[in-house]
Amino acid sequence: MTADDISAAESRLRRRARQYLDAGLTDAAQITLEALLERVPDDAPARMELANLLLGRGQLQASTRQLLQIARLPAGNVRLLVQTIRRLYFHGEIVAARSCLDRLERAPDPPAPLLAEQAQLRWMLGEIPAAMALMERASAAGVETPDACYLHAMLSQFTGNIAQARGMLETCLRRWPDFGDAAVALANVRRQTPEANDLGLLRERLRRMPQDSNAAEILASRAGFESALFKELDDLGCPDEAWQALARSNAIMHALHPYDAAGETAVTDAIIHASEALAAKLARPAPPPGDATPIFIVGLPRSGTTLLDRMLSSHSQVVSAGEINDFRRQLRWMTDVPPGGVQGMLTAQRRSVGIDFAELGARYLQQTQWRAQGRRFYIDKLPINIRMVHLISRALPHAPILHMVREPMGVCFSNFKAMLGPASAYSYDMQTLAHYHGQYVRLTNHWHTRMPGAMLDVPYASLVSEPAATLRRVLEHCGLAVEEGCLHPERNMAPVATPSSAQVREPIHQRTLGEWQRYAGPLEPLRLALERAPRQIHGLA
Repeated sequence: MTADDISAAESRLRRRARQYLDAGLTDAAQITLEALLERVPDDAPARMELANLLLGRGQLQASTRQLLQIARLPAGNVRLLVQTIRRLYFHGEIVAARSCLDRLERAPDPPAPLLAEQAQLRWMLGEIPAAMALMERASAAGVETPDACYLHAMLSQFTGNIAQARGMLETCLRRWPDFGDAAVALANVRRQTPEANDLGLLRERLRRMPQDSNAAEILASRAGFESALFKELDDLGCPDEAWQALARSNAIMHALHPYDAAGETAVTDAIIHASEALAAKLARPAPPPGDATPIFIVGLPRSGTTLLDRMLSSHSQVVSAGEINDFRRQLRWMTDVPPGGVQGMLTAQRRSVGIDFAELGARYLQQTQWRAQGRRFYIDKLPINIRMVHLISRALPHAPILHMVREPMGVCFSNFKAMLGPASAYSYDMQTLAHYHGQYVRLTNHWHTRMPGAMLDVPYASLVSEPAATLRRVLEHCGLAVEEGCLHPERNMAPVATPSSAQVREPIHQRTLGEWQRYAGPLEPLRLALERAPRQIHGLA
């Protein structure tokens, strides 16, 4: 067979695979792609097609293997390499994603949009200084998109350059007047005063928005501006007007992003059932501990997890890895479950009973140890890992788990006012907030009853009222010596990429204790709903 014959046969296979994919004939498409790759193992686009097909069929591990093979191929198509990096990241292959990104960044003379995309990828990986350097280059090269401008502003905030962040957010809103996310960030980047605030700007933009539009994009933008208006009015001591703005914002978000109460209850049930099934099984040996030990900080969002993270990472032996999703992604790999909302979590929990926990722990450590940067400990601060306590305890028994606890009205109000985005559908309605909090309480009560000692409760009120004594207890639990610098998180110059990144650069304070009481009247439905929900039996004292 001549070279022309071989090339023609390969072209026919490519065309046939595309025809099968377009027709939804996945079995035939898979067979054809596999036949093509036997002939041309280095055909990266065909491997990506096969990876996508396998993921769509629920085969996460097989899809990941194709992505890892693409990662080992010579870099050719830049767009395909960017796609590979994103996919590796979401599949939990962080080490391979970083390696591919290193290769991408070595390409000469990248255009401004590609630099901005590289900055976003570094941000996704949690490498904030590297992301900032790339974003500065992209800006100097003339990148001009709302997303790039916003990312540059947020990276400035995350690295502590508040004045630059504010200037860039103002630029965003001048160039893209309906940019709701920029309005929220602008309001939150500092505490507003009568002398320095943006009330006029926010009210003017709200007046100019279409009043009767049902377009999701316009509604989401309006919700952002109303949320920003709430924040500024709240800072200025105008609770009545502030509440009206917050109510308008949250009503829009609640309508755009309905809360799945039945799904959340089912997930909690599945987690408790899986933990009970695991309790009846003999634990296998844990993986080797690795060069550095992860410290997990869990709880509800807005419970004080970022403050604890900043205090702990002020220790000379500790670094913060930020809000990383590595444990959940490794669980998905072990259970061969692609991301899939409630159904995906239910399947992963059901299958988790039969997995090798030593392998789960080893995979987690393999993908995260680089984050330690030579320190003995690194913090994994993802609050929703409260759902993973039974699995973390088995996979990484040497890793401390710290549970931030905040009194119900305080933590629920902090969620209600925060504009946490579409992923936090529970947070925009008082009844759904109470339900979500109730599921959290069911879990924490279960962990304390069935797995006593698995996690250390750290009350937020104690952390801000008695920081020295509370932190001493935390450090002892982690096997760390007390260091005075931990009591001064405002001196911590490390980047912090959370919604409270501006506030946690202040000294420890008690301003947020009881802040919900300014809105006690309109929050009465929340208080009553929480009274009817499951009650927390540990951690608040």
